[in-house]
Amino acid sequence: MVGAFVRYGEYIGTIRYLPMNEGLAPCDALVRRHGVADELLDASWEVGRLVLDPRYRSSPEALKRCLLLPLVHLMKQMPVVNVFASCTPVLSRLYRRFGFSVLVKDAAQDAEGSYSLIHGRTPDMLRALVAGDAEKRMAEEILAMQEASMVLPC
Repeated sequence: MVGAFVRYGEYIGTIRYLPMNEGLAPCDALVRRHGVADELLDASWEVGRLVLDPRYRSSPEALKRCLLLPLVHLMKQMPVVNVFASCTPVLSRLYRRFGFSVLVKDAAQDAEGSYSLIHGRTPDMLRALVAGDAEKRMAEEILAMQEASMVLPC
């Protein structure tokens, strides 16, 4: 799934979610290489290619919205329990605020530096990303729907 963010009629960014375990997501190789536990691969997706216009990059609230909206959309369409991403160590600290944790520090390296493999469970992510009572109720309803359909463990 690829999403684009529009604010006041202007495109300000994009994001991509790829299903894991299908050979499509770059994180597939990282989870295999580092022996990530099988239970973390259930209903797993990779989030990546989050690109924001420079005017919005310094706003944690804008980043939260850009993570929340496509996650909610995806969860209404597909089973999503686990989300993976790879990012720099600096960004991994930022993503902790959004329900992720570092699974493997220095999971990959290239000419530009080191990358961490991060993971988030959707309940933790939703609860970290929502703002206000209405969104909290919406997140709990989505989680209850997925739990009722046995996507999320009870």
